[in-house]
Amino acid sequence: MGGRLTTRIRDDLAGRIAREELRPGHQLPTERDLSVEYGVSRVTVRRALGLLAEEGLVHAVQGRGTFVSSGHLGEPPNSLLSFHDMVAGDSVEVGAEPLRVDVRPATLREAETFGVAPGAALLELERLRTLDGLPVAVDSNLLPLALDEDLAGLDWSRESLYARLAAVGRPPVTADYSVEARAADARQAGLLGTEPGAPLLVAESEAFDPRGRLIVVGVIAYRGDRYRFRSRQAAAG
Repeated sequence: MGGRLTTRIRDDLAGRIAREELRPGHQLPTERDLSVEYGVSRVTVRRALGLLAEEGLVHAVQGRGTFVSSGHLGEPPNSLLSFHDMVAGDSVEVGAEPLRVDVRPATLREAETFGVAPGAALLELERLRTLDGLPVAVDSNLLPLALDEDLAGLDWSRESLYARLAAVGRPPVTADYSVEARAADARQAGLLGTEPGAPLLVAESEAFDPRGRLIVVGVIAYRGDRYRFRSRQAAAG
């Protein structure tokens, strides 16, 4: 009996999402309200929400509730895009909360990596990325300040890093890119509204300008339930 009730609630909520009665980014009623609405226990409601979460239709934000998902993020195959450009065509509000905008001297290793003098100014930029106000990723970038001396003073809740670099004549045009699964640490979990140890997909990149010079080293940690990696492959030979 409990299994049938769980399935019925899952099917009804999935239908409401499909008909956009519950739209992407909108918060679902609380477990208590849903249990009253359907005349079942909160345990049954929790199981139904768990099924919807497994299918990617909803996601929970710790301390805030359960929200309708806007679909999985993912770069188009073989395209180099900033986070903003990657989701700009979706019907969601893209947001960024600056967590760190620091200028500091390059270490010997960093100087070698970027081909700059030891002690040259680097910009450390870290932002919390959101969709419809919900946390999706922690985005960190490191780059030489000499690319644009005004970088540290910009409003990084609005600016696109790649667009800004393109505007000053140093657009990133290629990148070495890797993705791996990692467990969220306590800080990442707190920022992304999930639990420590929850799966994250962490993308590391090194972006190069048209002359092949390394200009940005980036690391972006996505909630594992909000990101999908895609690639295009060709047969060998």
